[in-house]
Amino acid sequence: MEKREEAIIVTFGNFKGGTGKTTNSTMIAYALSEMGYKVLLCDQDPQANATTLFLKTKASVTDEIVTFNKTLMAAIQEEDLGQIVTEVKENLYLLPSFSDFALYPRYLEKKFPADTSSRVKYFASLIEPLKKDYDFIFIDVPPTISVITDAALYASDFVVVVLQTQERSLQGAEVFTGYLQSLIDEYGADLDIIGILPVLLKNGAAVDLATLENAREIFGPENLFENVVNNMERLKRFDITGITNEDMHDRKVHKSYGIIAEEFIQRLESELTEVTGVEQLTK
Repeated sequence: MEKREEAIIVTFGNFKGGTGKTTNSTMIAYALSEMGYKVLLCDQDPQANATTLFLKTKASVTDEIVTFNKTLMAAIQEEDLGQIVTEVKENLYLLPSFSDFALYPRYLEKKFPADTSSRVKYFASLIEPLKKDYDFIFIDVPPTISVITDAALYASDFVVVVLQTQERSLQGAEVFTGYLQSLIDEYGADLDIIGILPVLLKNGAAVDLATLENAREIFGPENLFENVVNNMERLKRFDITGITNEDMHDRKVHKSYGIIAEEFIQRLESELTEVTGVEQLTK
């Protein structure tokens, strides 16, 4: 692909927990890195599940156990996020989260005691110096309305809404997409939705298919990814071992996410062409 001057920043979100935001942001990031794109996964969730997964992945690839001298909060206070960015594998990098990141909202309140807008916009200024080094920066956020989520969305160019095929996840996706407009109105955020990514709770089940149909009616069929994430047991194993690519079960997962990553690129190119009239991504 042609080298971009700046990374495209994409947040993966839903206001319902357990919908697969972390799994899908990390797996699509991994797939894009295999396609030759340079990707940074920014873990903005204090639970740090994406961090744990990618550090296990790095250990499986390099046999290296990573230790950090500084946490994300320390890097934020020093206004230098780059110092803790860690290479996971070729083309794939991690900005790790730690439990103390839960203190970030309190830190912002002290730094900007009377300015809510500055609290929301601050993270965008911190991540700005990293944009020149990557093709994509993915942000994994907690499933809550908070300044952490607001800040990630404000810094983003695009959003992928992760929709697990259950009613509460559908409701969470509706609230999330509506919330984006309020963020645009209140803070002048400039972002758009790439698409709604369906994640099947149970392959082929009637409830899942009904939820998918409801989602098409609510969001419009053109706004849903054509390729869905099937329920794959191997994804659960990755949480234990890190992401591996050693047998037919691993390869099945990677093939599936390779197809989804291709559609992600196609949808993104379509959005960029619509805005500028010129395709900005090539392989």
